Amino acid sequence: MKKWYGASAICINSQGQLLMVLQGKPDEVKTWSVPSGEREEGETFEACCERETKEETGCTIKVKQLLMTKKHVYPELEIEAEVHYFIVELIDSTIKVDDPDQLIMEAKWQPREALEQLQLSFPEDLSMLKGYLDKWKLEKMM
Repeated sequence: MKKWYGASAICINSQGQLLMVLQGKPDEVKTWSVPSGEREEGETFEACCERETKEETGCTIKVKQLLMTKKHVYPELEIEAEVHYFIVELIDSTIKVDDPDQLIMEAKWQPREALEQLQLSFPEDLSMLKGYLDKWKLEKMM
């Protein structure tokens, strides 16, 4: 089984919306996820998170802290994935997709209410994403 290592950005704007990308190969159904991608040789998970977010969305971010690490086996793909999810600070919110893999169709700020209606690339992330958005909102109210 192939091992895959990557990083994902949990990026929230001042309106409490989550930065997400619509992705998929030309012949696939397109699905939504937070910006993420594969770690390159010699790259830290933090650097991977910042690079992938810039490529997929155009937004500049700075990693603040690790939120969680997800290890998941995708038997149908024969892949064992380890993804580091980072809470990030938004530096520049200009959206401009420049994905070298050409898998990103759109980048968009999504409100929490929309998450359950979106077809997610990784449905197992839904409760974590909603939970973090709720926590973010509570912290802003204090």
